[in-house]
Amino acid sequence: MTADLTSAVFFADNQPSAGTAKVLLRLMATSDLHMHLSGHDYHADSPCVLKGLCLTASLITQARAEVAGSILLDNGDFLQGSPLGDYVARVGLRPHPMIHAMAHLGYDAVNLGNHEFSHGTATLAAALAEAPFPILSANTLPRMANPVSPLIRPWTMLERQLTDQNGQSHLLRIGVIGVLPMETEIWDRQAIAGQVRMRPMTETVARHIPDLQAAGADVIVVLAHCGALTAVTGSGPPEGALDIAALDGVDAVVMGHVHMVFPGPGLAPTPGLDASAGTLHGKPAVMPGFFGSHLGVIDLDLIRDGTIWRVASHRVAARPISGRGADGAPVGLVAPDETLTALIRPAHEATRTWARKPVGHTPRAIHSFFALATDCSSVQIINQAQIRYVTKRLAGGPLAHLPVLSATAPFRAGGVGGPENYTYIPPGDILLRHAADLYMHPNTIMALQITGAGLRTWLEYAARGYLQVVPGLADQPLIGADLPSFVYDTIFGLTYEIDLSAKPVDKGGQRIRSLCWQGAPLDPAQDFILATNSYRGSGNGGYTKCENTRVVLDEQIANRDILIAHISRTLSAGGSAQGSDCPGWRFRPLPGTSVIFDTSPLAGQHLSDQPHLALTPMCRTQDGFLRLRLTL
Repeated sequence: MTADLTSAVFFADNQPSAGTAKVLLRLMATSDLHMHLSGHDYHADSPCVLKGLCLTASLITQARAEVAGSILLDNGDFLQGSPLGDYVARVGLRPHPMIHAMAHLGYDAVNLGNHEFSHGTATLAAALAEAPFPILSANTLPRMANPVSPLIRPWTMLERQLTDQNGQSHLLRIGVIGVLPMETEIWDRQAIAGQVRMRPMTETVARHIPDLQAAGADVIVVLAHCGALTAVTGSGPPEGALDIAALDGVDAVVMGHVHMVFPGPGLAPTPGLDASAGTLHGKPAVMPGFFGSHLGVIDLDLIRDGTIWRVASHRVAARPISGRGADGAPVGLVAPDETLTALIRPAHEATRTWARKPVGHTPRAIHSFFALATDCSSVQIINQAQIRYVTKRLAGGPLAHLPVLSATAPFRAGGVGGPENYTYIPPGDILLRHAADLYMHPNTIMALQITGAGLRTWLEYAARGYLQVVPGLADQPLIGADLPSFVYDTIFGLTYEIDLSAKPVDKGGQRIRSLCWQGAPLDPAQDFILATNSYRGSGNGGYTKCENTRVVLDEQIANRDILIAHISRTLSAGGSAQGSDCPGWRFRPLPGTSVIFDTSPLAGQHLSDQPHLALTPMCRTQDGFLRLRLTL
């Protein structure tokens, strides 16, 4: 069995001299819990050892018992992201299960993530009002009176009485500051409704460091709800935790947002970043995965020179709740915390009951096993729902004559989520939990007026994640590891090919071939309506920043609710909630060429679902994926 346990040790050149006070402070951190409290997969309605704060809680108890002085922090995205979160927000459940759980576990401070705003400021404020611990977000500032701003603060000062190697007691003051991506203001524009604004992260931390020092902070810890590296999004300054760690005065950094584990593999060598040592510019940093998969631990050996404490050495680890057996199957490494499990059980069971409500029916399985290799029903059904809704809303208006197309991407198709991160709905009733599986995010509907040229650019951008292949070579990798599946948009209503032998658009190439509408080549000047979601339509992810698009529909109606209504209508009409058997897109044939991609082990039972693809099973990977060969 293998466990994703990564740790690093660092010793400074200047060790404490005789008589110098030395103390140990442990920082423990979670991030991106996304309302995963119990060890349960709500989409499959089955126990799961890969996620859940009830499992992470056992690591917290163990880590606390190992040292005399510790603090427990969370780095954001804790209130949204699971059926439990959707249920709690929908019914206004009190006490809020996550706040209650964090209070029970003794969290010392919690940072806001971008998804805290996804259910709206009123819902967020109601949850935060229950928190007995400080809520941080230094770069979230009010634009107007709102219910959230009075409940958050830029930083907090924690105190610990620690004993040195000589038995003497010292009061240590730990300043903790939190920041989130300034793009949050755009990502959740509708939910925020102009009530708050976000400032750049690095600039904000730099501005508050003197305040923390003036308040007597011996150690400064930054909760940065971002990845290590800079992100160029076009909607804010390129900045990441590496920039924040470079600031004088910062002693340690907790990262998040991008759902990775640090220290550990997955990040390319970068000046200032050491993924093996767990450092950013030589300072300790940790990113504890997502959904409670890991507990981040940073141990700081502090020595006092006169009245100043400094870090003499540190140790960094991301402690996992699970590993994988020889067959790649997940294996739990800890038992759930029984007290916390009992505490959240009423909300957990109420969510399971709610999520079992049937909303439709399908005679065949709906899955995303091949969603990155071909058009599939799990994406088509969302696109059909969006087209139906937008067409109806624009009927009778000045734009009713324009063709309505739809763009969406597979939300669960492997990646860092592992081989369990796929949509699978068996034949039979489609339940609410299945709809949440198909559409995970709380986006709302939006429609754009766009030209044929704009549609082509959209598709070029969506295909940028596929790796370039050499014609005539076998078993070349298909998908890079740097982009999540939800960036691979497809447009329903068009037919096209993706030429993998061409460079992607971000490297100066063009991949989209044979682009047609209604069987004829797409006219670059023709106008269309493109149904999409609020995230894409607001310009996020780079899809609309270069195009002359115009928003023609922007409503506070969740895309998932539109999907559920579509499925229900399909059932009542006696049909099946299925997409078309005719794929709208495919990879351009390249004779003598094959690629490999990893997918769910369950995909082996559904190869016949894609008769137009030349698929051959190869092996199971160490990570538990099924590796397939696709002959182009």
